[in-house]
Amino acid sequence: MTTLNSGFGSRFGLEYAPMSFLVRFGKREVLVCRDFRKRFYAVNPILECDTGVQAGHLEILVFRRWLLILSKAH
Repeated sequence: MTTLNSGFGSRFGLEYAPMSFLVRFGKREVLVCRDFRKRFYAVNPILECDTGVQAGHLEILVFRRWLLILSKAH
């Protein structure tokens, strides 16, 4: 398992996420991983946007499977 040195921290539980990778674009980070969390609400089947677990993060769920987490780079 690869350890990511990013500002996402353990609050996302990403140490359990299979197939995740991090991309940096200047001052921004984009983390892409499979969504493994149980959602207790109706999810849009194509694209779902929500605020992240931590302040300043944006989560985009694509096709109910892939989770993109956008944040500032640390």
